[in-house]
Amino acid sequence: MSNEAALDDLRATLTEGGRLSDEQVRNLMLKTDLLSLGMLADDVRRSRHGETTTFVRVAEVPVKGAVSTELRGQAMELRIIGVPDSPEVMVSAVRLAAEAGIPVTGYAVHDLLEMSNGDMALFRHLLDELLEVGLAAISELVVDRTPEPESVVSTVVDAGLAISRVTIHEASGDKRIGFLKAVAGWTLPDRGVWAFAPLPRAAVVSEPEAPPTGYDDVRQVALARLLVDNIGSIQVDWALHGPKLAQVALTFGADDIDAVPAVDAVDLGPRRTSLEEVRQNIRAASFVPVERNGCFESVM
Repeated sequence: MSNEAALDDLRATLTEGGRLSDEQVRNLMLKTDLLSLGMLADDVRRSRHGETTTFVRVAEVPVKGAVSTELRGQAMELRIIGVPDSPEVMVSAVRLAAEAGIPVTGYAVHDLLEMSNGDMALFRHLLDELLEVGLAAISELVVDRTPEPESVVSTVVDAGLAISRVTIHEASGDKRIGFLKAVAGWTLPDRGVWAFAPLPRAAVVSEPEAPPTGYDDVRQVALARLLVDNIGSIQVDWALHGPKLAQVALTFGADDIDAVPAVDAVDLGPRRTSLEEVRQNIRAASFVPVERNGCFESVM
C-alpha cells in the first residue's frame, strides 16, 4: 500500500469513529509524516471537541500547608501535592482544602496504594474517607508506576471518585509510544478518567538516548489523540511544558490545558496575566477558550 493510500485508509477509519487495526497503527508510525499526522489528529480532535479548548487555573496546596487566600488566588482547582506520613494526614489535608468551596483533587494512585500497603480493601476504605471529606478526584494515575491500572480505576469509580488525568513519569524513544499503546488498550469505566497527558513529566536520566525534541513532543501528542480513544481529553501542562509548546500541541490534537497559574508572581497588568495569556494562545491556535474547574465543568 502506498503512503497516500495508507493515509486515506487511516482517515476513513478515523472519520467513521473506528479503532485503528494493528496494521493501520504500523502505517501510522512508519509511513505518516508529522504534517499529515497533525492533520489527522486535528480532524479527530475537532470531531470530538469542536473548536473548544478547555483550561484550568490550579493552586497547588502542600499536604501539610494551609489554604490561604493568597495561595488560592483565582484557582478553579485546588490540587494537594506531596506524600503525607499517614492516611489521617491525607484525609485531613482534603478536609481543610475543601472548606474553600473549590473542587479539590489530590494524590497519585500509586501513593494511595502504598499508603494502603497494596491491600485493595484498605485502598477502597481510604477512597471512601477521602470522598466523604470532599475530594473531587484523584490527581493522577502514573502509567509507569501503577500496577493493574484497569482494576484500580474500577475501584476508584466504584467509590464514587474519578481520576483527573493519566500521566507518564519518565520515558524516551519507543517507550513513549509503548505507553500510548498500553493506555489505548485499557478497558475503562465511562468518565472514570478525564484526561490523558501523554508528554512525560520528568527528563530521562537513566538512558543514554538523546533527549526528546519539540518534534518528538508534538508527534507524541498527535499519536495520543489518534490511538487513545478511551479517554476523552488529551492534555498538555502549561506550567510544566510552557505556553509555546501548549499552543502548538493544540494544533496536533490536544484539547485541554492543565496547570495555568492561579496567582501571577508579578503584577504585569490585566493584559499580561496568565488568564489572558492562555486565552490569547488558544485563540492564536484558532480555538475557543473555555475555562473549567477541577471537575472538568465549564465555568463562566
